[in-house]
Amino acid sequence: MKIFKKASLACCVNLALFASGVSVSALANAEEAQVQKQNKTSGLEVIQVTARKRTENVQDVPISVSALTSENLDVLGSSGMDVRSLSARVPSLLIESSFGRTFPRFYIRGLGNTDFDLLASQPVSLVYDDVVLENALTKGMPMFDIERVEVLRGPQGTLFGRNTTAGIIKVQSKKPTEDFDASVSGSYGSFGSTDLRLAVGGGLTDTLSARVAILQQDRDDWIDNKAPGFEKNNQLGGYSESAGRVQLLWEPNDKFNALFNYNYRHADADSRVFRANIIKKGSNDLVDNFDRSVVYQDAAVRNKQTVDMKGASLKINYDFGDYTLTTVSGYESANIFSVGDIDGGYGCGFCGLDNGPGFIPFPSETGAKMPYHSQITQELRVATNDLGAVDYQFGFFYFDEDLSINNLSFDTLNNGIQNGIAVQNMHTKAWAVFGSVDYELSDKTNVTGGLRYSHDKRNWDGTLIQSPFGLPSFSETKDVSDGQVSGDLSVNYKWTDDTNLYARLARGYRAPSIQGRSLLFSESATSANSETVTSIESGFKATLMDNMARLNGDVFYYVVDNQQLTAVGGTSNVSRLLNADKAVGYGFELDGEALLTDNLLVTAGLSYNHTELQDNTISVNGCGLGGTICTITNPINADGKVMIDGNPLPQAPKWISNFTARWSHEMGDGEIFVYTDWAYRSEVNFFLYESKEFTGSPLLEGGIRVGYTWDGDDAEYEIAAFGRNITNEKKLTGAIDFNNLTGYVNEPRFWGIEFKANFF
Repeated sequence: MKIFKKASLACCVNLALFASGVSVSALANAEEAQVQKQNKTSGLEVIQVTARKRTENVQDVPISVSALTSENLDVLGSSGMDVRSLSARVPSLLIESSFGRTFPRFYIRGLGNTDFDLLASQPVSLVYDDVVLENALTKGMPMFDIERVEVLRGPQGTLFGRNTTAGIIKVQSKKPTEDFDASVSGSYGSFGSTDLRLAVGGGLTDTLSARVAILQQDRDDWIDNKAPGFEKNNQLGGYSESAGRVQLLWEPNDKFNALFNYNYRHADADSRVFRANIIKKGSNDLVDNFDRSVVYQDAAVRNKQTVDMKGASLKINYDFGDYTLTTVSGYESANIFSVGDIDGGYGCGFCGLDNGPGFIPFPSETGAKMPYHSQITQELRVATNDLGAVDYQFGFFYFDEDLSINNLSFDTLNNGIQNGIAVQNMHTKAWAVFGSVDYELSDKTNVTGGLRYSHDKRNWDGTLIQSPFGLPSFSETKDVSDGQVSGDLSVNYKWTDDTNLYARLARGYRAPSIQGRSLLFSESATSANSETVTSIESGFKATLMDNMARLNGDVFYYVVDNQQLTAVGGTSNVSRLLNADKAVGYGFELDGEALLTDNLLVTAGLSYNHTELQDNTISVNGCGLGGTICTITNPINADGKVMIDGNPLPQAPKWISNFTARWSHEMGDGEIFVYTDWAYRSEVNFFLYESKEFTGSPLLEGGIRVGYTWDGDDAEYEIAAFGRNITNEKKLTGAIDFNNLTGYVNEPRFWGIEFKANFF
């Protein structure tokens, strides 16, 4: 076991404090000039969050949290981009996927899971309209008509519980009100892309309000297939996606309200487009003359993905005076069928057939189907209503998920006939009890403490029905269960009227996992024991320049015991689970915004994350074909496996930064505006082992939006031109390592125009 490098931590802490000090000083120097403008502007809008299941000013919450508003989200999603558009838009957050527009994988402070199977669990939880979405497929629900997105960094083991060791993405849609409002928007852009959105809400009766929101996104195929014998222009890259939400809010009196929410999603799209041998051997550079608009695949005609989701929830609040009773009941269901050309090329070198581009040893065409999925959640919570020095909340949570997965294989050389199927079934039951107390020690100091006991049980069975290699069928079962205590303790100190200091100690818990994708290759299922994380952080939250600026920052250090890892690929297209002894992480985060003039608002974020696996016994398979595909830089043991002790976690960039600026100027009856946004993430490893080829280079993407807004009678209008990835950066975002130097890349440059209208 390695000893934690104290010098590195000290350097990190000093850097964070220096950066925060410089930022505060710079803003303070500008304060005198800004005071003169206080009569012209009202300052920054207060950001309300529900990070502790109470509505609070984000500046008063002793948790590292960032919030994205509806305007931020509209800009980021203006090209029809899915939830991955949030990646690197706040400190320490990265999102990627090898599954196309669905199945996003979230990473916070370097903690995540690269597993691509439908049984995969993640240490980042997605809570959408107060309902926990557990399966990674359900986490791909489009974000439309959204009020805000909160990113809670660090373990959230008290109020949110299991599988939140890294943090939470909390999505809140716009809710019905008695007042009428409606919005409509439409955009057209590159690749024949259209994005249509409609939302309308208001009172139906004196006690009943409703809101309906719908989304329709479409894109034409724009990628040409030039594989010999399979040539076709505009064969891949398109999609059609629709989603909707209906909400009913009943408020018969001041004490009781009930909110019903129904949502659905249907998507027909291509699976992730894999591209064979696009990486230069001995480096992580793309090959010369790489062209996003061209592939060479012999299975492109079958590359497709269909997703259907539906869900409903009922949230009830009853105010008893001193306390409020809240219940949240949720149901979710998801289905998917997805097939992709995993080798990303054509032909078969081992078979003596023509193949390319580069050397394609053997074809690999696989798929996944989830024919059945059902998730039921129930939360019962009691919270006090500002009693005074002591406030508390406690509750009970229940989770029940049942699903079935088919892992499929196809014979590419025989017109894609299905030649393999393995079936997995898993039933998960979990329950928890929790409580949290907030105690006001003085006018300046608050202490919050909470505990949660969680119990999980998973029953799994798998059957190899048909082997692509003619192996005999077999069945097996596996069960895992565990109970854990998690919680947190935080202190919030009001240093001045505008600055809070806080410290937080938290423990999180990730339930045991099972992975049976390897059955398709006649290997036993694998499992991983529970992982726990202990995290300590301290930070500040400052409002500056008479509410013309905000700056929040923190430093943190965490230890993950029994780290759940997924060994992806290597010798075959499977995922295997294992536990590492531990992993450590430390770093800092800065998040700020400032109204520099009446017409110029800027925001900026910066994070540093150092992650390190610490287990001198752990090893994994390296890239396929005896490790000849890639250039492995880690030691290799006597068994031919790669030692990964000391490696950073996969998809864990050390640096993430972001910047936005919005300038406006009155013109006629409205105003013109220019908005730009930029996001950067540094180098990442794609796998647990390190190699020259399977390392993602730093990625910087920027956007621009130029438009005109004006007011009408009870309405607001906007017309704008916009661009995403305006520098047309071309970088690897992931890879396949068992067959050839297959990779996939970020989204191309996109230009579009959009019209929006809001009615009141």
